[in-house]
Amino acid sequence: MSERKVLNKYYPPDFDPSKIPKLKLPKDRQYVVRLMAPFNMRCKTCGEYIYKGKKFNARKETVQNETYMGLPIFRFYIKCTRCLAEITFKTDPENTDYAMEHGATRNFQAEKLIEEEEKRIQQEREEEELNNPMKVLENRTKDSKLEMEVLENLQELKELNQRQALVDFEGMIDQYREMEKREREREKEEDEREMKEMLDRALVKRLRESDSDSETEEESSSKQSNKSSSDKPTDILTADKPTEAEGASAGGAKKAKVESWERSVGTLGGKGALGSLIVRKKPVMTVSKPSSVTETAAPISQTDSKPAKTDASKPVTTQNGSSSLSLLGAYSDSDSNDSE
Repeated sequence: MSERKVLNKYYPPDFDPSKIPKLKLPKDRQYVVRLMAPFNMRCKTCGEYIYKGKKFNARKETVQNETYMGLPIFRFYIKCTRCLAEITFKTDPENTDYAMEHGATRNFQAEKLIEEEEKRIQQEREEEELNNPMKVLENRTKDSKLEMEVLENLQELKELNQRQALVDFEGMIDQYREMEKREREREKEEDEREMKEMLDRALVKRLRESDSDSETEEESSSKQSNKSSSDKPTDILTADKPTEAEGASAGGAKKAKVESWERSVGTLGGKGALGSLIVRKKPVMTVSKPSSVTETAAPISQTDSKPAKTDASKPVTTQNGSSSLSLLGAYSDSDSNDSE
């Protein structure tokens, strides 16, 4: 089998390329090419604007009997997008541009027209100078006079600018640098002041926190010292309780917690609590007067453990709020009833 993509063809030994007939085509034949409009134009038939860069399917042909330095010139045929009128333009290698032929007018070519006018004037002047030597002298005189006027005008403008604008650029630069320096110093001072204020606030806050911490430590240490003062567990039972008078003089101090059994019975071993209430009953021999009850109240209230002396005029307050004098009176009444 032969290859699918053949690059080389077979030429027989008796192949003669001169015998191949040549295709004869006319010199003015046309080709269909895809191009874009080289400039802005306006159709003469309908007035439609055709902008630069619009794409067309154009017919291209070579211009007969017209070349520029051996370069052929090509002509293009396009149709208006609105009325389908034929528009033609050709290449212009002399000006590296395109030239409009017919069917439309080129827009925005004022600069090109000015350049063409200047070229025309220059060409006419050269033709005059070629045949008239006096014209050459006149033109040179005019040119020199015009050049001197231009230089004088330029000098006047320079002097005017120097009189009106007396600017010290070095001084302006120094002043600007000084302003920048002052601005940087001011910003630095503001930053330092703000930083100092922040540090002061942080220090005050830390001192307050340390004071509160020291107070709490002192309170906790005082509580621990109060707890450590009781060496024995039973010392709390024999501790003296503050009286009502001491509580009033304390200035609103917080009362200690009182157990339920202390409210009903009172503390043990206190001199002013239950010791004054213990009465040892003794037989009475004779009862002669009613005042004997009060006379015998003193020896009856004495105990073996030497209780505290009680004054009848000063009532002793117990833990449950009752006075020892009233209790002593009750016991004396009961003793007198028993003796009767």
